[in-house]
Amino acid sequence: MNTKVAILGGGGMATACTTLLTESSDVAVSMWVRKAEVAEDLRKHRENKRLLPGVPLPESVNVTSDIDEAVKDADYLVVAIPTEFLRTALTPLAPHLKKGLPVISVIKGIEKETFFRPSEIIADALGPRPVVALGGPSHAEEIARRLPASVVAASGDIQLAKQTQQLFSTDRFRVYTNVDIVGVELAGALKNVIAIAAGICDGGKYGDNAKSAIMTRGLVEMNRFGSALGAEPATFSGLAGVGDLITTCMSPFGRNRKLGEQLGQGESLEQILSKMDAVAEGVNTTRSVYDLAEDKGLEMPITTEIYRVLFEGKSPDDATQTLMTRPQREE
Repeated sequence: MNTKVAILGGGGMATACTTLLTESSDVAVSMWVRKAEVAEDLRKHRENKRLLPGVPLPESVNVTSDIDEAVKDADYLVVAIPTEFLRTALTPLAPHLKKGLPVISVIKGIEKETFFRPSEIIADALGPRPVVALGGPSHAEEIARRLPASVVAASGDIQLAKQTQQLFSTDRFRVYTNVDIVGVELAGALKNVIAIAAGICDGGKYGDNAKSAIMTRGLVEMNRFGSALGAEPATFSGLAGVGDLITTCMSPFGRNRKLGEQLGQGESLEQILSKMDAVAEGVNTTRSVYDLAEDKGLEMPITTEIYRVLFEGKSPDDATQTLMTRPQREE
């Protein structure tokens, strides 16, 4: 084994990354799971029954709740922890990690209150270190089953991006590189907000035309917001932008689209969240994006209406009507 990778997290994406990386005989993978009982279940059954049933976890993978065991001799960390739990999970781990150990983030969201992107949370919690964001249309359910996918590895450190490209690439998983980590991370967060709106279209049976309009105008909002925060506009036309947006808005696996669909069918946010196994990042991201857009004076009509539905009790029908009757303008 030439390379050792420690994966932090026990969810679907952590499991998918584990199966992907173990395709190479030159890579040894350990998987750190915070709860000892969850780690024991994964070790015993070699399967993430809750989030990726039917996908075997390779016997070569060491699953542990001991962080020192997980990161011993690691060359890279892959962090796959939802944004809302990221800081809390990482902060106690900082003393156990060697300085400068590169981090590959597969996280998509924005932290409440600080408005930090995942790479910024990682640097804040673990100290300054190289970080690359792996983004794009990449549902864990499909990656783990070796269905073809293409993503982008983004970092201000282009050499780290190229190393990540080499590490993750297989004959079924194609990785491009990009230096715009700001754009890739913001695209990964913002598309979840638009996916909730797309799900409302599905739940309300608004039809294909409405959903296409939401996705198209949603992409405009993503670009507008990202550009205001220093992202490259071209990033939103790539895999992390329009690519991930299409997948998230269309796929039955999309948690945010599903949440929106249930909202469109008349369920409350509280009812929906109480039934979910995994985290729908778009809920907290909507609040963060709305607050930041208001602070910067950015026009974000779709995001605003999703905020009203999620947090102010506005009905999806009323939100739709508000969008449809806005003052006329040029595209």
